[in-house]
Amino acid sequence: MNLTVNGKAAEVAQDALSVTRLLEELQVAQREYVTVELNGDILDRADFDAITVKDGDTVEFLYFMGGGSL
Repeated sequence: MNLTVNGKAAEVAQDALSVTRLLEELQVAQREYVTVELNGDILDRADFDAITVKDGDTVEFLYFMGGGSL
């Protein structure tokens, strides 16, 4: 399956994967903190097992960080 992940082409052996499995397959760091955007929609973490990523999808992995003071 061909995807666009964080703006770059990526290939995964399976035809369809849950978001949870995709995170594992791509060895995404700090999975417990990542926010996933699929085709422009921010996903609820509770739905990661139920939502399937398919060929041609665009996925963004986002990390929101708090800032400090200057």
